[in-house]
Amino acid sequence: MIPTDFTIAPIDWNNDAERDACRAVREQVFIIGQSVPREDEWDALDATSRHVLARDLAGNPIGTGRLTPERKIGRMAVLADWRGRHVGEAIMNLLLEQARALGYRELELHAQTHAVPFYEKFGFATYGDEFEECAIKHYHMRRELEPVATREFAPLPPRPEVRSVAVESREQAAVESLALIDAAKREVCIYTRALDPELFESDAALEALKRVAISGRGASIHILVQDPRAVATRGHRLLPLAQRLSSMFELRTPIEDNDLQYPSAFLLNDVRGYYFRVLGNRFDGEAVNYAPGRHAQLQEYFNQVWERSEPSEDLRQLSL
Repeated sequence: MIPTDFTIAPIDWNNDAERDACRAVREQVFIIGQSVPREDEWDALDATSRHVLARDLAGNPIGTGRLTPERKIGRMAVLADWRGRHVGEAIMNLLLEQARALGYRELELHAQTHAVPFYEKFGFATYGDEFEECAIKHYHMRRELEPVATREFAPLPPRPEVRSVAVESREQAAVESLALIDAAKREVCIYTRALDPELFESDAALEALKRVAISGRGASIHILVQDPRAVATRGHRLLPLAQRLSSMFELRTPIEDNDLQYPSAFLLNDVRGYYFRVLGNRFDGEAVNYAPGRHAQLQEYFNQVWERSEPSEDLRQLSL
């Protein structure tokens, strides 16, 4: 399941409030919790590193991590009350995304010995002997990163003016969904129960999806449909378009119970925008045009479900 009780995003270390929020987490975890000397915790790399910050829904900082110019991940810290709630995983996923976007081919880190299994889940492997750093046992770890040069992708575009909308009606939902599709360059991902005709069956929505599909090399529209039988029974204007552009459109159905029972729904574009509904049978939710951290969470979950899903027999009968 995707965590819905916190957010995560890159921060600007030169912004006093954002820097202080990161420092507050690290002070609690490392200086107070693990007795790391202050002079060892704060270093010159902070000013040149990329930092990410997790916050609870009240805006309180709960976790942080950094990616240094030396191509090392470090200062991974999550407050005690938030451990075991996927905050660390979200921080790692966003840092890995940034490293790939920067073209890094390898990453290293110093892992506290007890945390080695956590980093192994992300492909890191130990090398060398155990050593002590700040009187805490560590291992060197590293992993290779796959390149992203196989498709055109603006790694770290200039940060746009962020627009966040609390969606409260079907009309708003249709407007925000269309805006996100219109903003997409070459990719759209949709996780839906039955293709939400109120959102994806209008002339404007179909035209916007078609524009993405024919935008050029690497274009793709991936749709996860939990209830394809309902779509096949009712029909949907998106299906003929997907049939005509079958090399760009792909529809799959989850096969695992957890994925089929997943209660939420969301739409993602490839410029880090999303529209997320906690309950997929309602339209109220949140639409944001640019939220790298939350987008990374949703994209990671979508990719995982996509890999374990299959083409639907009900939709295959419609020649999809």
